[in-house]
Amino acid sequence: QVQLVESGGGLVQAGDSLRLSCVASGGTIGYTGMAWFRQAPGKEREFVAYTAWIAGRTYYADSVKGRFTTSRDDAKHTVYLQMNALKPEDTAVYYCASLRSGGYWSTSSYDTWGQGTQVTVSS
Repeated sequence: QVQLVESGGGLVQAGDSLRLSCVASGGTIGYTGMAWFRQAPGKEREFVAYTAWIAGRTYYADSVKGRFTTSRDDAKHTVYLQMNALKPEDTAVYYCASLRSGGYWSTSSYDTWGQGTQVTVSS
């Protein structure tokens, strides 16, 4: 089973940028894509972005569309989340997750998660 490790979080000011990384080990065979989710204190985990392995299609939550970009480096088994124009409401723990099947937007579709990386945006 694939294992995921996120990195790249930190404390930034509003308007700044950050790039998160998610390294997958153990192979991605049987998985259809990789997603980013986030969870703010007291809130449910929410979908942020998804990239499909086949055709490389990407999907974004409306709240991040135009500011965040997900990409991948297959040689490094790594998926990235480039976050620009960060806002205080982007503050959350960000998780990557591997999808086998089901709706990419739903947490219940995922059985493999990373440990998360904290992103804090000050105003």
